[in-house]
Amino acid sequence: MITFPYGNSDFHAIRTEGKLYLDRTQHIPALERAGEQLVFLRPRRFGKSLLLSTLANYYDINRADEFETLFGDLTIGQTPTVEHNRYLVLRWDFSQVSAQGDTEALTQNLFNHINQMVNGFRIYYQQYLSSTIDIFETDAIASFASLTNAVKNSGYPLYLLIDEYDNFANEVLMQIRPTPERYEALVQSEGILKTLFKAIKSNASEGKLARVFITGVSPVVMSDMTSGYNVATNIYLDDEFNGLCGISSAELQQLVATLSTHCQLSTAETQTTLETLRVFYNGYRFCYDIQQEKVYNPTLCFYYLRHLQKACEPPPQILDSNLMMDAGKIRYIASLPNGEAIIRHILDEQAELSLDALEDRFGIEAVRELQSGEKFMVSLLYYFGVLTITGRSVLGELVFSVPNLVIRSLYVEELRKRTLPDARETDTVRHMARAFYQNSRNAPAFRHGDISVLC
Repeated sequence: MITFPYGNSDFHAIRTEGKLYLDRTQHIPALERAGEQLVFLRPRRFGKSLLLSTLANYYDINRADEFETLFGDLTIGQTPTVEHNRYLVLRWDFSQVSAQGDTEALTQNLFNHINQMVNGFRIYYQQYLSSTIDIFETDAIASFASLTNAVKNSGYPLYLLIDEYDNFANEVLMQIRPTPERYEALVQSEGILKTLFKAIKSNASEGKLARVFITGVSPVVMSDMTSGYNVATNIYLDDEFNGLCGISSAELQQLVATLSTHCQLSTAETQTTLETLRVFYNGYRFCYDIQQEKVYNPTLCFYYLRHLQKACEPPPQILDSNLMMDAGKIRYIASLPNGEAIIRHILDEQAELSLDALEDRFGIEAVRELQSGEKFMVSLLYYFGVLTITGRSVLGELVFSVPNLVIRSLYVEELRKRTLPDARETDTVRHMARAFYQNSRNAPAFRHGDISVLC
């Protein structure tokens, strides 16, 4: 029996409790070579947190005695880099920061999280610290400075991991549309988020931070902070990291083969399962090289496969509600300039949606500008996982489309309903579409392009 780590991003727990772990440690040497400060973007629920947890366990000096247990049978365990288990590791997760309240409350919410992590750090690493770390309740940046000074004085390198760096800032932005003053107060001028990243930049330049790895969904917040943090290497479009998060076709085929044996599925049933997963869950490419393999969303696949293993049949609902984008984000995307035109274009499967290149550094003002709205809108939808790169046009431009039927149902159809109401759409058609998307047994009867009649 396979124990799928659905919703579990704790590498240590996954490895010590015998849960499924798809090895990505072969990328660690390339990540080390890529730079000391890295930014890596992927859509929600794509395994970013597990990646950071893997790095934390690999570099943590306190995990040295467990290296063989955690990594011995993985790729990096056979040929580890010299940096393994050499660092004190500080982790922040901005998805835990509340986006509620005014600017003062937002600042305190951020400070509370940082101080909590600083306190946990000083307890966890107290045996290595030769000086104390002070915590300042109303100034977590000062707490962070105290930590970096203490670590440097103790002679150890420090690795900072930041998960979902843009999460609470995006929440603030999308809650308040069209009056984004709170968001701008976070990232512009002397806003607290910009000030925090200036402190990270300063500590790195002074040798107090050896490495920084940042994950998020889009480059908008990073771009809006401009000079606050302009020293990182962006690796989220690099060919070699296309499969850093996600599930490959070969891995999925092996998992389905194992479950088919367990459930005694016929060859035809096994192929039907693979086709269902392909049509509903596949379709993401995170680089410009169209020869690179598309990857599957791991959260969606684990949702489907664990039910298949338990009941030997597909889940009754093909859509995993945990992947839903909240209503505020949907309203925000639909309200952007050229939103209606872009959505019409996306929904028209006969029309080609193409760009010369993705925008990988753009702030919120660029998104708002009517004259550049289409390019930024398409790029933003790509980062959110609503669109992906599917090929090249005859002119050599990148071609974008909706990755799969789950995304069409969760995002595009919701956007369409909010922005393009059609009086001709009957309850019968809506019920047909809903029934199709929810009933995974319908999948073998259709190819991806055949579903437009229900949309």
